[in-house]
Amino acid sequence: MAAGWRAFREVALEVDLTAYRALIMDWDGTLVDSQPLNYTAMAAASLCHGHVLDRRWYQVRLGTSGEELLAELGVPEALVPEVLAECGRRIIREVGTLRTYPVVVDLVRQARDKGLRCAVASGGGGAVVRAGLDATGLAPLFDAVVTREAVERGKPAPDLFLEAARVLGVAPERCVVVEDAEEGLAAARAAGMAAVDVRRWVTSAFTP
Repeated sequence: MAAGWRAFREVALEVDLTAYRALIMDWDGTLVDSQPLNYTAMAAASLCHGHVLDRRWYQVRLGTSGEELLAELGVPEALVPEVLAECGRRIIREVGTLRTYPVVVDLVRQARDKGLRCAVASGGGGAVVRAGLDATGLAPLFDAVVTREAVERGKPAPDLFLEAARVLGVAPERCVVVEDAEEGLAAARAAGMAAVDVRRWVTSAFTP
């Protein structure tokens, strides 16, 4: 384990689902402990173009879209798609190393058993998220997958969650969102949905 990274940890997760008709899950850091892999891939892709991505600088920006993060890092706008594409390729090559959070997966199973519709709404790229769902065996648990390409604005705008609710056919106020980042929690609330901070129950190996 890299210096400064904590051990993977989780405790029992309990969420009252009785008031809802849909459960919407973030992907990175919520269903899977993906941030170590995401950082390694983004750092390598950025370095190919002469930009050093500091780990702690990245950690405090978790939840920020790749486009926004690279812009803040100083990557020229014309190079951003190329860097993101290379980052995605690196993640997909190593997608088999992803670890799920079992207590969070159990919550999804409970929701399905209660008849709730379930979706993933992620600021990540569609190819990367779907590869992760397939690699972890989680894909069959979800009725919809909504990723950054599907909306005009990423988190903290509510667009991703509103689109997920639309696809599921459930009113926003009957949806509950599980997230691990402040931007995502803000997006859920802006969408008029209940928001659950998964960090109360799980701690990533990538926690500062």
